[in-house]
Amino acid sequence: MLNIILFGPPGSGKGTQANQLEKKYNLIQVSTGDLFRCHIKLATPLGKSAKAYMDKGELVPDTVTIGMLKEKVLNHPEAKGFIFDGFPRTIPQAEALDGLMSEINSEIAGLIALDVTEEEIVGRLLERGKTSGRSDDRDESVIRNRFQIYKNETSPVEGYYGDKGKSHLVDGIGSIEDIFDRLCATIDQLIPADV
Repeated sequence: MLNIILFGPPGSGKGTQANQLEKKYNLIQVSTGDLFRCHIKLATPLGKSAKAYMDKGELVPDTVTIGMLKEKVLNHPEAKGFIFDGFPRTIPQAEALDGLMSEINSEIAGLIALDVTEEEIVGRLLERGKTSGRSDDRDESVIRNRFQIYKNETSPVEGYYGDKGKSHLVDGIGSIEDIFDRLCATIDQLIPADV
């Protein structure tokens, strides 16, 4: 089983690349944003719980997020692997993900971080903001704040997997195709012999 975390700041291209990697490697993409939207739309118990926190502008607790992730993973016993997009964001979430992988007798093969400068991120998101309809993509100060939050709160996850020899940095600047090729070269090195 090939389990990968696709990592990087907001606007680094994780979603775009995860969609392509999912197809190439026959993985199941797990996006926490998609999970939240699906559970809320279906009004599941986890969705109702997540919505209650989100409606108050609060972060959804790890227990709720992990519950959604666990359900998604366990509902796909046939999976050749998973690509996690937008998760984990903290070391406790990384530890919980490792525990979940252990429950299904698997592990994270690697965290692949897209290396993109703050200036590139600002430019990309301002451009995306012209068509995305997201107000947070149109305000440079909000974008820079999101980047700093990523650096301060989320990037330690890269170190957590780095300490296990599982963290890989990939240049995230260039065409979508060039970045995809770099990601594939890295992933090809991580594929276990039994896949």
